[in-house]
Amino acid sequence: MKIFSLFKSPQKIFPKRQDFFNSAPRPFSAASFDSSELKEFMEYMETLKNYEKSGVPKNAGTDSGDGFDLGRMRYLLQQLGNPQSKFKAFHIAGTKGKGSTATFLASILRAEGYSVGCYTSPHIRTIRERITLGKTGEPVSGKALISHFLKIKKDLDIVVGLEKGQLSHFEVLTAFAFSLFAEAKVQFAVIEAGLGGARDATNVINSSDLVVAIITNIGEEHLAALGGSLESVALAKSGIIKYGRPLVLGGTFLPHIERMIIDRANSLCSPVISASDPGNRSILKVISRVSQMPRQLCDVVLRIKRDLCVFVELFDVKLRLLGSHQLQNAATATCAALCLRHQGWALSDASIRTGLEDAFLLGRGQFLTCKEAEVLGLPGAAVLLDGAHTKDSAQALANVIKTTYPEASLVFVVAMANDKDHLGFARELLSVGCLEAVVFTAVNIAGDKSRTASASQLRDSWIQASRDMGIDIICCGTTKHEDQCTPSTRKSGRQPILFAESSFEDSMSFGHSILHAKSCGIIVFTGSLHIVSAVLGHLQG
Repeated sequence: MKIFSLFKSPQKIFPKRQDFFNSAPRPFSAASFDSSELKEFMEYMETLKNYEKSGVPKNAGTDSGDGFDLGRMRYLLQQLGNPQSKFKAFHIAGTKGKGSTATFLASILRAEGYSVGCYTSPHIRTIRERITLGKTGEPVSGKALISHFLKIKKDLDIVVGLEKGQLSHFEVLTAFAFSLFAEAKVQFAVIEAGLGGARDATNVINSSDLVVAIITNIGEEHLAALGGSLESVALAKSGIIKYGRPLVLGGTFLPHIERMIIDRANSLCSPVISASDPGNRSILKVISRVSQMPRQLCDVVLRIKRDLCVFVELFDVKLRLLGSHQLQNAATATCAALCLRHQGWALSDASIRTGLEDAFLLGRGQFLTCKEAEVLGLPGAAVLLDGAHTKDSAQALANVIKTTYPEASLVFVVAMANDKDHLGFARELLSVGCLEAVVFTAVNIAGDKSRTASASQLRDSWIQASRDMGIDIICCGTTKHEDQCTPSTRKSGRQPILFAESSFEDSMSFGHSILHAKSCGIIVFTGSLHIVSAVLGHLQG
């Protein structure tokens, strides 16, 4: 592997760069997106301990003495009238795919006409995204949020005071969501666990109120917080299984990990359905264009006979969420929905189809429209937003790119948290398609800089990955120091440029400049949902 360093003036090679900044939208902030009426709520939440900003302590998600204390969560809910007992719940844990599976499932239930609450994390533009309500699936309105907050604030104050600062941002927000669902009289709530399962704040659902538990998969993310091994991660996530209630497995799982989870389910007399069963004959057939946006045409065919029988055949389903991993998430959600039908609730095949096709999630394989790309100052480029931040999700992103734009010139703009597997992430993306450049930048993580990886830190990881893979690259400095790389110096034009850039705005401009001379190019913003937030913030601005 060879690394070439070149130093030239950026303005000589990219003369149109300043034009971009003259027309660029203003930077995004939460305050500009959320109305001022939420100020009191947001200020209250900011007083609470926020592990999304600071990082989760070691073993915090394990069912041990070091784990989060569910006792304070139960006391808070008791103070609020135990709202978690006033609706039927679907509870979802797993390393990846939780949010997408929750979105598919909630969309299916709404298509049948049920009133549904959905609680997910993290959010991208506004905290209201974490709580969706009713038959439309819209984020809770600012008016409804602040009204409910003022209604329960005294109860929150009592418990926050008694717990002497131990209640976290996530715990209070989870209790708030459950209380709001109860007030809105939702029939079903789809609830995504935040960390692990056994000691997660969401794990307060009684077996009598649980429709089904879902474990999407098991991976190494948050390894330290969940005990340090895949086995301990599996043990933590299997903590959401409840006595006598069905368990849906997404998959695929390592055989001994799946055996651990199934043994746990058997000990609790919980019937198991696996979306990775050979009876799942779902296939991704082709990527098509609907109103100029890519959709994947799939057959969702489930003929699973395990502890419970699952059967549905849906042909030519047009999914907005792209990639074979999203087809697997769709199958997992469908298995969970069919458990509801097995329990006597109405659910038609037509509603399943409609729900799957309507499901959409910001920042997961999201292509912007041509008009949106122009508003960002990126005319002529396809723009893809994906919050991938692990090795597995990077692999899924690579597959989406290969199937949607296999021949396109490619630029990645990457920003990540400092506690992620930067090396594994890089290895999955370095060899994707016609890679022209990778531009590294930094964005705040959960509104704070403490967990942000620097652009140079990310670049070093990709240099190491290129060495490991034997890939020749050209390594550049930053425009701040007027270091520059020119594509004309690359051998046969195929050596990717790795470019460290501290400014997010400069990164967008630089990425577009690289593709400016190409007839077909795609810019991918990835590495975290927070860089997605930054892009959508510019668009919103």
